[in-house]
Amino acid sequence: MFRKILVANRGEIAVRVIRTCREMGIRTVAVYSDADRGALHVRMADEAVHLGPAPSRESYLRIDRLIDAAKATGAEAIHPGYGFLSEQAPFVEACDAAGITFIGPRPEAISAMGDKTGARQRMIQAGVPVVPGMDEPESDVNRAREFARSIGFPVMIKAAAGGGGRGMRKVESEEEFDASFAAAQREALAAFGDDRVYVEKFLDKPRHVEIQVFADAHGNCIHLFERECSVQRRHQKVIEESPSPILDEDLRRRMGEVAVRAARAVNYLGAGTCEFLVDANKNFYFLEMNTRLQVEHPVTELRCGVDLVRWQIEVAAGKPLPLSQDEVRAQGHAIEARINAEDPAKNFMPSPGKITYLRLPGGPGTRIDSGVYPGYTVPMAYDSMIAKLIVWAPTREQAIQRLQRALSEFVVKGITTNIGYLKRIVAHPEFLSGDYDTTFLARRAEELRAATNGELARVALVASAVYQYQLDKNRARKLELAAQGAAAARSRWAEMGRLRALGRAGGVR
Repeated sequence: MFRKILVANRGEIAVRVIRTCREMGIRTVAVYSDADRGALHVRMADEAVHLGPAPSRESYLRIDRLIDAAKATGAEAIHPGYGFLSEQAPFVEACDAAGITFIGPRPEAISAMGDKTGARQRMIQAGVPVVPGMDEPESDVNRAREFARSIGFPVMIKAAAGGGGRGMRKVESEEEFDASFAAAQREALAAFGDDRVYVEKFLDKPRHVEIQVFADAHGNCIHLFERECSVQRRHQKVIEESPSPILDEDLRRRMGEVAVRAARAVNYLGAGTCEFLVDANKNFYFLEMNTRLQVEHPVTELRCGVDLVRWQIEVAAGKPLPLSQDEVRAQGHAIEARINAEDPAKNFMPSPGKITYLRLPGGPGTRIDSGVYPGYTVPMAYDSMIAKLIVWAPTREQAIQRLQRALSEFVVKGITTNIGYLKRIVAHPEFLSGDYDTTFLARRAEELRAATNGELARVALVASAVYQYQLDKNRARKLELAAQGAAAARSRWAEMGRLRALGRAGGVR
């Protein structure tokens, strides 16, 4: 087993990895930028190495500095977390060249699944169903438009070398295709350094369901059931739950088998996630594979009673998986909500700044994964997510009730968060019914925004009433004091007059 691991990430995922390492008796090395000098993951690690300025390209994306930090501290392995360099084959190759273990898949698997059109071809060869679309990326807008016309609108334009909703555009008609194509290329280039895109059919009322897979170096590959990720805003996940309200046991089994087949097709190693779209008729199609730990992995951990980070470390050290497929058990219902430093009332504008007060929820079946603390300053340079709230309960209804209660206890002051927005989502009849799809938040945007504005209006009304009450109270007090003063003055003049009268009567002048 490793004695020291460098965590090549920041925020809550770095804290998450450090905690498991501490339980395993493994020393940790944190890395940080100028903006993260006082971050929680830096405080929690056994050692910390400064990488550079705040911009990611000058710090967390610098492969050379990460390798140098691992060498200088004697770290035997690197855990990439998610995002940043977690799905970059050159980073794995650099670790290999330096004799450092990369806790994740091999570079060949990352490359195979990182190119979305190449991954589609591999999945087709492996007999995995895929969404109708291009098998090769396309840079010519005319050819791309012609293909889109052939499969019918609406379509999706997607980055060939990315994920997480970046470089992705839904196109409703041919008239808007060219502008969307150019915009997707620009965003893909900015996010991934690669402007290649491809066109894919947009499915009617799609559900986004992903399957957690795990493989070791001994030929074992299993799945740990599904996560429903259809509550999305601009292709970014907001709330995830498991089990999916739409899956029955037969569909769950078939999707799990296909996910394992997809992982085996690229000789996968470690934790990965196969993402699928499920249409209104419960047909499912391979979307992509994320060759890393997912943000929403705690949902699976709570349902299955496992520590996926521990599994990652053990598998990277050469150990076999601790469970076979038949031994994997899932119980109850788990839901995760992402807490972001953003203002829903201002088009979700980021809200960096100092956290002046923080109260975290607790109680049965409630878990918080966070990288912040009271007094911490949320930087502008990185993703706005500051915490994840995950709950577990025996049933979906009870899990939602628990999440609603926990959100009501979650208080962050000094910055604006999306907690109120999350409260409205999990109280919405469409979410409560389980009958929602990836268009849910977009379709209900005005309604949710109206609720936001309505709440703000009510707060403003109450604040105005309190302010007016204080003004009236102060004015009344001033009048009362003035009256008392006048009465006192009259009393003094009356007394003086009485004394003068007595003096005249007694001959006193």
